[in-house]
Amino acid sequence: MTPATTPQPPDPTPRLVKCVVWDIDNTLLDGVYLESDAAPPAANQAMAAILANLASRGILHAIASKNPPQAAEHAAAVTGARFAAVECGWDAKSATLTRIAADLSIGTDALAFVDDDPYERAEVGAALPEVLVLAPEEMADAAGWAEFGAAAVTDEARRRGEMYAARRRRQAAERAFAGSRAEFLASAGTQVTIAAASQDDVPRLHELSARTRQFNSAGRAAGPAEFASWIAAPETEVVTVRLRDAFGDDGVVGACVTSHGGDGTWTVRLLVMSCRAMGRGVIGGLLAWLTRSAARAGAREVAVPCVLNERNVPLRVALTGAGFRAGAGPGPAAPATGGPGRRCRSCRPGCAHRARQMHRSPPNCGACSPGSPAGTNWPDCPPTLRCSATQWPSTRSPAPCCCARSSGGSGSTSPART
Repeated sequence: MTPATTPQPPDPTPRLVKCVVWDIDNTLLDGVYLESDAAPPAANQAMAAILANLASRGILHAIASKNPPQAAEHAAAVTGARFAAVECGWDAKSATLTRIAADLSIGTDALAFVDDDPYERAEVGAALPEVLVLAPEEMADAAGWAEFGAAAVTDEARRRGEMYAARRRRQAAERAFAGSRAEFLASAGTQVTIAAASQDDVPRLHELSARTRQFNSAGRAAGPAEFASWIAAPETEVVTVRLRDAFGDDGVVGACVTSHGGDGTWTVRLLVMSCRAMGRGVIGGLLAWLTRSAARAGAREVAVPCVLNERNVPLRVALTGAGFRAGAGPGPAAPATGGPGRRCRSCRPGCAHRARQMHRSPPNCGACSPGSPAGTNWPDCPPTLRCSATQWPSTRSPAPCCCARSSGGSGSTSPART
């Protein structure tokens, strides 16, 4: 397979707004909060209706206001809306939006900003040109734009506000937890369930690929027909990844589409993961399951072609940390010949896998025997891992590869079930 060696052109698919950040005064409210006398201003009913409509499509809401926190509490009460993030203070609105995006683990290009003040809109537009900036009176029409659209409203979309509320509770509990991240995930009862996808999963799979850019190996959205074709194809395996813990059920947070070649190579055609799964052991669990499944099937290697763009750097960093290595230069990607792969503790000195640093079996797996001759290749060892990308964008790259580990690590705390 020919590796991707240059960044791909921009995806022509309209960007999707994942969160609308609202001002309060003369936007969510019919008036200015700090200038009210007897009672705070009432909700702007037109904006309240738009809040509810967008929330039903799975779009989050946040507040960025130069007001005290009590103003946000009042706005939430009178509009009946759930706000995933609230920033009240007197910083520049562009700085506030940057913090909101970081708090929600989304890019600033997934934000829309609504404010009645032309100065605030101009400041955000100049500092963050990727943000969709709107006046309140534009929202009625904008709600019908493709940026706010959804081909189908999935269960995950309907519950997105609820899931971000659970995320905040989880984060608060983790901050109060005295142990490690792995111990916290285990104490929270984190469960990662990997199962074969069905045609019923197509709307959610399409939604994931359309909304996900940081963890999207293809760097583009795959359409419903494409997913339906993959699921029906006998030589292609499509799996969903579900996540839940004591704080809530996140539903389907990831997917993996793998083609099984006749030459013994498994090629991951698409790997997508929701940002809500970041830091919870999911990507490690999926990669461990994938490589072990390939080993059991007798595959000799697993390849993960990864498009080079600035948005999916987190995926490429995760893959690199998981032990995947790029092919050596242009042309068909070469197998990995080094890297931090875990080796079985029972490997004797001189074991071929130890010398090549490509043994990634769990400790004491018994795949390599201390009494075996040096250079023996054992059938139970996971396949060689490689990545088909051969370079990073020069302005963003900390390493010469795009990919990650086959077992252990962050995935070890979340039991993957088939």
